[in-house]
Amino acid sequence: MATDGKRAPQPDAGEEGAAEVPAAAARARLKGIGLMCAALACFACLDALAKWLGTHMDPMQVVWARYTAALCMILIIFNPLRHPGVFVTRRPWIQAIRSALLFGSTAVNFIALQYLQLDQTVAIMFATPFIVAILSGPFLGEWIGLRRWIAVVVGFLGVLVVTQPWSGSLHWAMLLTFAGTCVYALYNILTRMLAGHDSAATTSIYSVAFGAAVATVIVPFIWTAPTSLAVVLAMIAIGAFGAFGHWLLIVAHGYAAPGILAPFIYTQIVWMTALGWLVFAQVPAANTLAGAAIVIASGLYLLYRERVVARGGR
Repeated sequence: MATDGKRAPQPDAGEEGAAEVPAAAARARLKGIGLMCAALACFACLDALAKWLGTHMDPMQVVWARYTAALCMILIIFNPLRHPGVFVTRRPWIQAIRSALLFGSTAVNFIALQYLQLDQTVAIMFATPFIVAILSGPFLGEWIGLRRWIAVVVGFLGVLVVTQPWSGSLHWAMLLTFAGTCVYALYNILTRMLAGHDSAATTSIYSVAFGAAVATVIVPFIWTAPTSLAVVLAMIAIGAFGAFGHWLLIVAHGYAAPGILAPFIYTQIVWMTALGWLVFAQVPAANTLAGAAIVIASGLYLLYRERVVARGGR
């Protein structure tokens, strides 16, 4: 209460309205970040289930379960009755190639998970942004400068720390994971090429439809009957985690820009390490943690440089 006889200054409606805008934007960003972290938790659970199911059946049967269950769930939400024209794509060849790349990346990752720890696979997969940065030049005309090249080189050094090819104990599954990472980077490039041409619903359907179709042709030749109810539930859950995780990812980008969300991709190593310890009693090796730290630091710097360049900086 004012004591000098003067009325205390009151904020006018314009100032209050201006203050509400940044507050609303901040809340939206926090929602986006929370949804992003939840999506990554789903993907970590997906990989943990794939590793566990791989002890009960052929990896390709796990791939079939992942894509078929996901396709059924996506079609419940996005179908021609609720979304007319959802199957129509303006870039059919890009959709087909992109879907094939995702299927290949998933297949090799599920095979590698039979032999590697969860934290090892995710640490190698963190090289995806570096490969995308390299391929963005020839594919998208987005060439990177010297500083980002240095970040890419340092990031790959981090991958080498994880894999330790000089030790003589390099597991072939690590090379398989890296090959899958390269394929996944190409998938990301094609995803960016589709932006503005097809809806998220259309792209989501094609992403899993190809994998479900190919795996359905293969699975009769390697089929192993589920041995328990737990295995059946895991086969359903792996598709649910995939479908729900991608849905969360789409919603998250509706609340926050990709540049804000991208750094939180690296929180996935927390989920993967925790699940590896809780489910498989796997403790991460020192070189895996050190290499992951190098990769994450380089990736964050790469994202920072991309934002600087996007703002017209150098």
